[in-house]
Amino acid sequence: MGSRKETRRKLRTHHPSPTTPHRPLTKARIGVLMGGQSSEREVSLRTGLAVHRALLCRGYEAVAIDVTQSLVQQLKAKRVDMVFLALHGPGGEDGTVQGLLESIGMPYTGSGVRASAIGMHKVATKALLAYAGIPVAEGTVIRREQGRSAGLPAGLPLPLVVKPASEGSTIGVSIVRRRSDWRSALRRAHAYDEEALVEAYIPGREIGVSVLGDTGKTLALPAVEIVAPGGFYDYAAKYTKGRTRYLCPAPLKPKLARLLKDLALRTYRAVGCDGAARVDFRVTHRGKPYVLEINTIPGMTETSLLPMAAAQAGLDYDALTELILRSALARAAAGQAARRAALPALRAMGGGGKAR
Repeated sequence: MGSRKETRRKLRTHHPSPTTPHRPLTKARIGVLMGGQSSEREVSLRTGLAVHRALLCRGYEAVAIDVTQSLVQQLKAKRVDMVFLALHGPGGEDGTVQGLLESIGMPYTGSGVRASAIGMHKVATKALLAYAGIPVAEGTVIRREQGRSAGLPAGLPLPLVVKPASEGSTIGVSIVRRRSDWRSALRRAHAYDEEALVEAYIPGREIGVSVLGDTGKTLALPAVEIVAPGGFYDYAAKYTKGRTRYLCPAPLKPKLARLLKDLALRTYRAVGCDGAARVDFRVTHRGKPYVLEINTIPGMTETSLLPMAAAQAGLDYDALTELILRSALARAAAGQAARRAALPALRAMGGGGKAR
């Protein structure tokens, strides 16, 4: 119980008390980017509309934008000053849109280009975490051109988990329990990505730990245990209300709860995240945790784990949305300060040499 009180104490500074008149942190016009063309479009729309409502409730000038290939023109037409990213999947969560926003000098929420690209690509994430000494499942990568001839990986007994390297929401994921399921699982994963990540299946519990970064501080929220029908937390189990049971806070022994929070924070820092993220674990029946992946733009729908964990820590949905916004404002301010500090040196360099 002590750790939960400590989490709530830390969060008190992140949002005003109910008796304090609320003053928005910025007068900037905020564009909430959602939708897009990824396989997670519908989830993104649900997240984006909920975020848009929350910003309006907190007194911000916010507009909802269903992203097209003409995003820059959309931002200009809507007179957007900064962006709240509610995009999920390739194109929105993999560094692509982050790079575009960086190139036009548009502040945005969440992780930067590099962390987004690493976090979206499960193979890259896994290699980085293994190098950092963070436990991950054993596995291998099979490319699409190898798929027809690839046999079951040596040293990885059934059951196996086969997943696309760069998809979210369990899209394209299969659990292979019989040899006869192997080919179809590979085809399914390769339908979404050139690379299929094949991992040892870890029997046990599914746990998610969300992390909030704000003004140089990082905080791990209470863990959430996912009890999915049939033990497989697939797309339908994630987004169909009432289909999956969520235990928040997860019923964990204090030592394991502390370990999961520590691993979540280490993962967040190793990847280089900003703002909100969620680290997903499998925990064996003996209590050994393995990091499955990190989500750099966690869902914020009515069944999503981040708002659930934040509420358990005493942070309601609207305040959570504002905290994520505040982290983006702080990063933008730090970037402006760094550019101002570098101006004298840049002028000195440019004064006596040729333009390059």
